[in-house]
Amino acid sequence: MKASDAVAHVLGANNVTHGFELIGGMIAHLVDSINLIGKTKLVSLHHEQSAAFAAGGVARATNNSQIGLALGTSGPGATNLITGIADCWLDNYPCVFLTGQVNTNELKNDRNIRQQGFQELDIVSIVKSITKFSYQIKSADELVPILQRAIYIAKSGRPGPVLLDIPMDLQRAELQDNVLDYLTNQSVETVEKQVDLTNFSAVLDALSQAKKPLFLIGGGAINCDSFVLWQKAVAQVGIPHVSSLKGSEKCQALANYFGMIGSYGTRTANYAIQNCDLLVVLGSRMDVRQTGADIKDFARNAKIIQIDLDAEQLANRVKANVDIHADCEIFFSSFINAPSPVQQMDKMWPEFLLQHWQQNYVDEYQDWSVSPFLVCKGLERAFKNKSIHYVADVGNNQMWAAHSILLGEGQALHHSGGLGSMGFSIPTAIGVTYASGLPVVALTGDGGAQMNIQELDIIAREQLPVLTIVFNNESLGMVHAFQEMYFDGRNESTYWNGYSSSFYNIGRAYNIKSFATSCMDELNTLFASFAKNPEPMLIEILMRNARECRPRLSFGLPIDKQHPLKG
Repeated sequence: MKASDAVAHVLGANNVTHGFELIGGMIAHLVDSINLIGKTKLVSLHHEQSAAFAAGGVARATNNSQIGLALGTSGPGATNLITGIADCWLDNYPCVFLTGQVNTNELKNDRNIRQQGFQELDIVSIVKSITKFSYQIKSADELVPILQRAIYIAKSGRPGPVLLDIPMDLQRAELQDNVLDYLTNQSVETVEKQVDLTNFSAVLDALSQAKKPLFLIGGGAINCDSFVLWQKAVAQVGIPHVSSLKGSEKCQALANYFGMIGSYGTRTANYAIQNCDLLVVLGSRMDVRQTGADIKDFARNAKIIQIDLDAEQLANRVKANVDIHADCEIFFSSFINAPSPVQQMDKMWPEFLLQHWQQNYVDEYQDWSVSPFLVCKGLERAFKNKSIHYVADVGNNQMWAAHSILLGEGQALHHSGGLGSMGFSIPTAIGVTYASGLPVVALTGDGGAQMNIQELDIIAREQLPVLTIVFNNESLGMVHAFQEMYFDGRNESTYWNGYSSSFYNIGRAYNIKSFATSCMDELNTLFASFAKNPEPMLIEILMRNARECRPRLSFGLPIDKQHPLKG
């Protein structure tokens, strides 16, 4: 059996249903075999960075139940994957990255030279710090077992990316006919389920005694099998809960959920953090954007209990009173099966937070020609009771969406969280829609859109149900606001005196139905049109001078003192 054919069979046996690539000579055998075997659908994109983001989108859309796949040829193809690999590493998504390499007899090996073969590059050393496992295949016989091992590593424990670098002569090598017998003689190695050895009595006891309990839901919680059931149970019991940016991706707008905390969070979520007497943190690392700079003032009145799968995240920035090294899934099962844990909760606590929410979760952009809050609410209405995925880019558009889009059942909003990479939205939307089979709304700014705008061609070519919304404020708005605040308005590199591309004309050039408007009524009509008939569409929202998020936190202030100050 040809080695590249064996790779295709291993991928298929591990339910790798979609992969993304930009063809190059050193992966031609892999691409041909994967297409020929037909167990994994390969989609050709126009940039390897996009392929890596799309691969991450597969894992994001499936709660990590499926592994993403991206391929890049040697040299520049491999280096172009790096941003997407880092994004998967920091946000905990299992993906397999396969890179081509020059023939083994062209490798420089230990020679003290920079390069032997054309496009030869040691990609394994480059990505070691952002992968769970990276390895260059040394012989054809080790290819299948190491690929299977890499897939297992990607999914086990705290998920993340792996990379295999495969010389071209080893891709076309002949393997023993029995190389795949392990797929039928024994089950494919699966991720071991953790046994419930953790005693959560400390958490349940603390909840039973708290008068003002609060859950903080992080990105390490939302992909657990029982998360949806757990959030519904929490809502039914009446315990208030809030989320980090990553946690907000899959939290539903159920009773007593008050949105995202932090610099750009909702005023009520931040108020709840600062006034609770018990904070149970689930899979969140509590970074500076969540806590503010003064960590001693974060959750100033609360006993903190932190539960995390990664022991190194415990007792890190914020020192909890109780640290529990465990999978959140185990806690969710324990909570769901436990008796009501809130005997002492003050009944006025959730009622007061609801009143605070009704007074403060409002449109704070009424002086703008286009309110991003109303845009988000328009999307909510258009997709009410519909399954939909949103993918936000990085910048003001991301924080507008994270703050103002409240999710219903079967909905998700994906972010590049830890890395915060512009250019994320459009290619990730491609991966998400392939994996989920659902329509996707890609939210981006004029800056982020430019970085991978070429992938509109793929959306059109494949007739994907993706609505691309470009918030065009004719600047790199978030950094522009930073310059206004700290550099006396010197706006080099963020503003070019009103110059901007015509994105709806670019969309039309890619044969996508495209519009430009600053009218909210027209936007609502277009949203409804896409919801009724999901097909490639682009909307450019003309909102010049819209360059800030409200509310937002100035550096050094506590999170319940967001600008503009109220009361």
